[in-house]
Amino acid sequence: MSAPVLLWFKRDLRITDHPALAQAGARILPVYVIEPEYWALPDTSARQWAFTAEALESLRAELAGLGQPLIIRKGDAVAELGRLCRRFKITQMISHEETGNAWTYARDRRVGAWARANGVAWQEVPQCAVMRRLRSRDGWQGGRTAFIRQGQAMTPEALEPVCTSDLPDRLPEARALGLAPDPCAHRQRGNHAAARATLDSFLTSRAEGYRAKMSSPLTGERACSRLSPYLALGVLSVREVELARQTTPMERPGWKASMTSFAKRLAWRDHFIQKLEDEPALEHRCLHHAHEGLRGPDAARLAAWADGQTGVPFVDACMRYLTATGWLNFRMRAMLMSFASYHLWLDWRETGAVLARRFTDYEPGIHWSQVQMQSGTTGINTLRIYNPVKQGYDQDPEGRFIRAWVPELKGIAPAHLQEPWTAPNAGAVLGKRYPEPVVDLAQAAKHARDVMWGLRKQTGFGDTARAIAVKHASRARDTDRSSAGSKRAATRKRPDPAQLSFDL
Repeated sequence: MSAPVLLWFKRDLRITDHPALAQAGARILPVYVIEPEYWALPDTSARQWAFTAEALESLRAELAGLGQPLIIRKGDAVAELGRLCRRFKITQMISHEETGNAWTYARDRRVGAWARANGVAWQEVPQCAVMRRLRSRDGWQGGRTAFIRQGQAMTPEALEPVCTSDLPDRLPEARALGLAPDPCAHRQRGNHAAARATLDSFLTSRAEGYRAKMSSPLTGERACSRLSPYLALGVLSVREVELARQTTPMERPGWKASMTSFAKRLAWRDHFIQKLEDEPALEHRCLHHAHEGLRGPDAARLAAWADGQTGVPFVDACMRYLTATGWLNFRMRAMLMSFASYHLWLDWRETGAVLARRFTDYEPGIHWSQVQMQSGTTGINTLRIYNPVKQGYDQDPEGRFIRAWVPELKGIAPAHLQEPWTAPNAGAVLGKRYPEPVVDLAQAAKHARDVMWGLRKQTGFGDTARAIAVKHASRARDTDRSSAGSKRAATRKRPDPAQLSFDL
């Protein structure tokens, strides 16, 4: 009997539209390796592991239903894959291509070196439109469209049993992986049933008013698709979601506009992940080198921001909501990052890691591209220095969101809720139940604006920015208009609203 093919699952925890599974054949050994070293990284957290564990349980049950349960091992990937290949005399391995953080990139290089040295043929299969070793962004959007139109990969009707014993009954708890306690009472569940129910509810009811409602944390919680954690971990594929969107009836008023807007955001997802694939260093280095060393550490400000104790109510409400739910609508994510980078003048690498841990839907390609964009370090995007007070008035005009998440302001009248330092009774609240603002908002914004625009006027800044645009800017209209116009970004002063629209 021939040896099985080892199918290595990573961030593709599903059996539907799984190209690697479809290509592997019926005689496979499906494997997932829990890597403690990965879970010790500064951008991972217990909430992410809890979500992953639920997805793994669902995947294990679905594979068992096909005839071969998921083999789960804990340890170093090279060591564990090596043991399984020796035990089952495996000479072929298949997995999906992964655009992850720098650690997973280095791990995959180690796995590749081990496979070559031990005569194991490892095939990596694309699971989305992100392309390895892309020479130019010219034509990229057409390639993505072609990938989507291929249709879903077939799910095998049955798998041949290869190993149905020696399977752990339970997955390790977060503390067994050395993860710090991370209560997230309102996070989404990671199982496949929850993913499909979320997709169905969005396409049948919740997407009504999607474009208008996505901006506020009050309405975005329901109106946004909430599919991002399932896409990030591969519980659902982009192609699966896109097919479901295309087959959704459009008769209801405004539904077509909502679905069109959602489709653009699915395309943006691949666009931003492609940036990290093309430039892995953007996780650690400013895309435009002129910004290196610009901001320094400030432990007190970092802690105040991370704990939702900055003294700016709408900022703190958003951070506390994120901590409790693992999710936040995009405009408010951008505001949190902008406030940290411009008003608090904190380095994006420190604050980006804090947010990465909080997001159940952490997707490195999207995250680090957006962190740099909202911090102004790409050199090709318009500086977007959010006014957090104005955002509060715009997105929470009645103060309901602030009341829910910053109860310390109970005694502050509605007219002063966004700016409690202006209230007649501010002295009874600020510095006692709730902190005073950690910075003067107007002065901090002015300082940031002066420094950042001054930097863009320096000799050579524009030349570097244009080179970055050639490599990373989208060529497709409405995919990333803020980047598509980035050849003018070194001098452009008007913000582009497309920067604010990447909501899944």
